Amino acid sequence: MWEICACQDTDSLFDVFNAAAANRASKGYGASIAAVAFGGFAAALIAYAFAPEQLQVGRDSIVSRNGPPEVVSTMSMFKEQEAMNDTVRRRRSEALSIRPLSGHIGAEVQGIQLGSQMAPNDIRFITQALLTHRVIFFRRQHHLDDLAQELFAQAFGEIVKHPTMGGKTGSAILELHSHEGGRANSWHTDVTFGLRPPKLSVLRALALPDAGGDTVWANTVAAYQHLPSSLQDLVDKLWAVHGNDFDYAASRVELLHDPVAKEYRKKYAAQVIKTEHPVVQIHPETGEKSLLLGHYAQRFVQYDTHDSNRLYEILQAHITRLENTVRWHWAAGDVAIWDNRSTQHYAINDYGDATRVMRRVTVIGDIPVAVDGRKSVPHEA
Repeated sequence: MWEICACQDTDSLFDVFNAAAANRASKGYGASIAAVAFGGFAAALIAYAFAPEQLQVGRDSIVSRNGPPEVVSTMSMFKEQEAMNDTVRRRRSEALSIRPLSGHIGAEVQGIQLGSQMAPNDIRFITQALLTHRVIFFRRQHHLDDLAQELFAQAFGEIVKHPTMGGKTGSAILELHSHEGGRANSWHTDVTFGLRPPKLSVLRALALPDAGGDTVWANTVAAYQHLPSSLQDLVDKLWAVHGNDFDYAASRVELLHDPVAKEYRKKYAAQVIKTEHPVVQIHPETGEKSLLLGHYAQRFVQYDTHDSNRLYEILQAHITRLENTVRWHWAAGDVAIWDNRSTQHYAINDYGDATRVMRRVTVIGDIPVAVDGRKSVPHEA
């Protein structure tokens, strides 16, 4: 007497068993034999291709040569299904890995291909990794194009165009081209001059210089946590005016001599947008306190320019401490995803006239909430 028992980690095998049971009840013994025999044979072949070690010859039969066909009990079937699920999860965890890159921020994720049709478990994994590490990196994502990048980002929320620069024709993609003024070489959190700064950003590397062009991220949650308690008490109550009318494209010296950078800044600030944000925002998913500053912050509410600048420099120095940062050396096809609510970043401009082309898509976030529960508001001049 010999028996075959096979189990495949798909819903379809459960359907085979259910169909067989239904046939036995409603269509008679012969139909049941055909359904179970065909299902068992197909399942055995699939299981052997997928996981040969799960193909067993033994007493717990699905198909029996010397006796009437029988559908295994529900309990047995679920045990076998769970065993296969464990195997799949173990193999997946062996392939999928995450490697922290510094003590406070950044991790590289390996063993996953980003795209427009990712499994819900993969999206949950990425979301949790992002909340834990603030910015995560993926190598060798050459298969992504603009559309796939947008569709991938949509798994995390509503994607939006840049409020003043727009996007590529027919898309929400913002191209950052070094020859067109898009260098972003100062510390900032994306689009904080708007009422609802992005939740997250997805950046893809297309063309890179032979050397240079790295990006650095800083952890604004850790920065707040490491402030002296008396300074925490002060900033918990502070608000700042953020605006887009500033030297984003380049330094003032560069603006005097670079017509491309000058034109970029002119377009960037063609429509002036200003918002009052709390200096300390509550992260909507983790409840953590995070410093909301960066180069869009122009002054603190009820502070003059001189005092604002001095206090701003103190806080920014805490944010950008080297121990609080991670630096990524790009290769073409790399993708970075960062939580815009808990980071600042800086694109290093050290590559001269070489070409650097990046494409970014952002997911809209919530209106920031202060420690006392108040929300950001548009700034009235």
